Amino acid sequence: MVKTNKLNVFNDPIYGFIGTPNELIFSLISHPYFQRLRRISQMGLSYLVYPGAHHTRFHHALGSMHLMTKAIQVLKLKNVEITEVEEEGLLCAILLHDIGHGPFSHALEGFVAKEISHEQISLKFMMELNEEFNGQLDTAIAIFKGDYPKTFLNQLVSSQLDMDRLDYLKRDSFYSGVTEGNINSERLISMLNVVEGNLVVEEKAIYAVEKFLMARRFMYWQVYLHKTGLVAEQLLVRVMQRARFLLSNGEPLAASESLLFFLKNNGTLTFTADVLKTFAKLDDIDILGALKNWQFHDDFVLSKLCEMLLNRRLLHIKVKKRPITQEKLNEKLEWIIKKHDLSVEEASNFVFNGEISNKAYSKDEAIQILKKNGKISDVLKESDQLSLKALAETVTKYYSCYPKKAV
Repeated sequence: MVKTNKLNVFNDPIYGFIGTPNELIFSLISHPYFQRLRRISQMGLSYLVYPGAHHTRFHHALGSMHLMTKAIQVLKLKNVEITEVEEEGLLCAILLHDIGHGPFSHALEGFVAKEISHEQISLKFMMELNEEFNGQLDTAIAIFKGDYPKTFLNQLVSSQLDMDRLDYLKRDSFYSGVTEGNINSERLISMLNVVEGNLVVEEKAIYAVEKFLMARRFMYWQVYLHKTGLVAEQLLVRVMQRARFLLSNGEPLAASESLLFFLKNNGTLTFTADVLKTFAKLDDIDILGALKNWQFHDDFVLSKLCEMLLNRRLLHIKVKKRPITQEKLNEKLEWIIKKHDLSVEEASNFVFNGEISNKAYSKDEAIQILKKNGKISDVLKESDQLSLKALAETVTKYYSCYPKKAV
């Protein structure tokens, strides 16, 4: 691996000092496409629940790369063959794995373009950067896409025990202050191995794997899918939908050029190279700037939604095991229609319901345990934790949102 003369060290509150391993990594981190991640919130609007959760995708990408360097070291010590080209490919792939996230990360997923995920946008960024860097990302792209012949390399980037998850659970737990989500990533990485081309975890780490899966379940229900964060993200989506509706009806709106571009295109555009460059200009600041402007707009729906988000005067939300009856929902709808003289369509921005679901563990991509006798087994079979079996089941909950009487 080529040594760099440029030394750039990041002081990370989780791992301490994170260095840039080579010239290519340094150049990728310095690139405007990657620097944009400093302006993309890692946990969307979760800071409305956990005030410390203001960390960014930039933090997470560097942390994931740091863990990847540790995983590579561990596997090499166990005589797993990883060439210098593959090592650089792994580091680039994990560094860029989230570069395609839009404003507030998952909160507005699908808003910019309906038929494309952030992973697909990340790949488009990688392809664009690969041209700029004269093909130096070929291996990284093959690993990211799962096309590289060594399966375990892709599993280090994308699996149920990848460096992405090992970082975001530990990092999000730290910044939110939710200690139950903290995991022993060092222990898990030290117990990684490769058998027949697949990533496995040595049996000694089974309790660390159990803790990891339980922590992931806890973080989803108590943090990522927290009801207050959920209603805030739903309101943000409705702000964008209302803005798009007003623009389509000839109503002028003040916003950045990049945000207006995607609002006017109705989410159905083809993601060309030019569209990608416009997307690269879009971040949390565009959205917050728009909210601050629109809170004074003449349209009641748009201004009220923006004011709710900016001042954290959110809708009331209930999350239950069964959905709310349509009759109860209609009562709430009729109340706000009469109070503010709204149409049914307008009122539905303030009274709505939906569902959320989560499965903490997928049997389709099982975490494989390497037993002392050399045999491989699914962690669910080896665990004596009865609660772990339930993690493979999809849990669905139903939410309903409606105004507090003061709205």
